[in-house]
Amino acid sequence: MSTSEQRPEPAVVSGAAPGPRPPMSLSPSRAGDFMQCPLLYRFRVIDRLPEKPSAAATRGTLVHAVLERLFDAPAVERTAPRAKSLVPGQWDRLLESRPELAELFAEDPAGERLAEWLTQAEALVERWFTLEDPTRLEPAERELFVETELASGLRLRGVIDRVDVAPTGEVRIVDYKTGKAPRPEYREGALFQMKFYALVVWRLKNVVPRRLQLVYLGSGDVLTYDPVEADLLRVERKLLALWEAIELATRTGEWRPRPTKLCGWCDHQAVCPEFGGTPPVYPLPVVGARPPESDEPGQGRMDAISPAP
Repeated sequence: MSTSEQRPEPAVVSGAAPGPRPPMSLSPSRAGDFMQCPLLYRFRVIDRLPEKPSAAATRGTLVHAVLERLFDAPAVERTAPRAKSLVPGQWDRLLESRPELAELFAEDPAGERLAEWLTQAEALVERWFTLEDPTRLEPAERELFVETELASGLRLRGVIDRVDVAPTGEVRIVDYKTGKAPRPEYREGALFQMKFYALVVWRLKNVVPRRLQLVYLGSGDVLTYDPVEADLLRVERKLLALWEAIELATRTGEWRPRPTKLCGWCDHQAVCPEFGGTPPVYPLPVVGARPPESDEPGQGRMDAISPAP
């Protein structure tokens, strides 16, 4: 999956950041951060370091907003031209709510880069019509915030792009991706987010979603998966192990970097030891020591909780 094309959970991007605090809940984005690099998780969740807005991620947010708003129109009016016409207005609304996004095109006085970027967003919106027919869809929910607390006390939360409910009551969870579909060997990792949502819905409604569907607008592919209870129980166990590792790192203050090719997109290289930087002073009390037999907080469990490659 193209990390640069994901629509991540918003990070701190400008202004005064809230004070440091221990993790209180887990979302797909933050779970992915920890599995990718525990130090990145710390920078985003505990230190709440600011990050520059990304043109690719912002385009994803814009496309999501357009596809959400299109369903406000009657079915017969849900056409590609109408959807493309929504792009400029939704960009204006996005700028109103997040003025810092104007930085993306601050050095574009003629507006050429912005025009090209908006055209790319329109192309992604148009491609969606080759993958799904919105005139035949009546979503039960759009941009649905879901949250549940497991028996262990772990709180899970996230935002589902679209929930479809069939007349028979079967539930389909749909997520839009503006990047390209992953190669087969990476699909399990791509489905982790969807299984996370399915687990939350199952625990909330006592209904296992019939289908999980990833719509890749960048490549024009649709990836589907039909979960069963055993799948979701495995995800629950993985999340519990992940949370245990996060709690251990929170107590000990030891968040190790995990260098990968994704480091090239990280905003925090200046404070990362892998690039010669020094992290900020750990802002939370250290109340426990790392077990001497462990080389890394939670490392003994990381093989079990990391998604497939």
